[in-house]
Amino acid sequence: MKQRLTIIKVGGKIVEEDTSLGRLLDDFAAIDGPKILVHGGGRSATRLAERLGIESRMVNGRRVTDGETLRVVTMVYGGLVNKNIVAGLQARGVNAFGMTGADLDLIRSRRRPVREVDYGFVGDVERVNAEIIALLATRGMVPVLAPLTHDGKGQLLNTNADTIAGEVAKALASAFDVTLVYCFEKRGVLRDEADDASVIPLITRPDFERYVADGTIAGGMIPKLENAFDAIERGVDEVRVTLASAISQPGEGTRIRK
Repeated sequence: MKQRLTIIKVGGKIVEEDTSLGRLLDDFAAIDGPKILVHGGGRSATRLAERLGIESRMVNGRRVTDGETLRVVTMVYGGLVNKNIVAGLQARGVNAFGMTGADLDLIRSRRRPVREVDYGFVGDVERVNAEIIALLATRGMVPVLAPLTHDGKGQLLNTNADTIAGEVAKALASAFDVTLVYCFEKRGVLRDEADDASVIPLITRPDFERYVADGTIAGGMIPKLENAFDAIERGVDEVRVTLASAISQPGEGTRIRK
């Protein structure tokens, strides 16, 4: 029987505010067994870029990353946000360590090709070093992954945190029973964005396609759920979308199934 591995992906807003971060780290520390935390940090990156006089540009929810922006997100994601999380987990008795995809050649990507949009230094994941992650996670160490990868030729690449969480989950699915939890500030996927009680408890692929067609699911939730379905189809045991405060409550949020 395979060991359970829990991968938590948390959005920038939650890890950038002291109160929500503290509660998240309490709940994450209480999860039994091997676990991994993947984080964002986009709001902090946008604020720092603004202070430095660097314009932030988003297209379809993705950050366009020129050379100056890459420097900003590297400082914020791989530095400030990542190390605050690691320090908070250490204070809770969790032997966490922060990593980007470049560390230990963990995640390699290729620069996204230019089609309708030139996203700049944005990476699409090609390979995850599942063996090294599994080795670390099963020895009581807890990886905290920043949304940065590399191309193996010396170039760092900004990479979507949802994608990183999904790719790591898929890479580890043959060795573990993987539960992947995407958590953010809503209770789950909602039928009505204005009604927090309108959580859709279960979404299958046909449901997803119907909800996208009628506009129930839109914006940044679309790529999040595309990542979720891809993970399920590639062997991940369970995917949930829920509140950060509900990561230890399996019945909460939206479950994604084939």
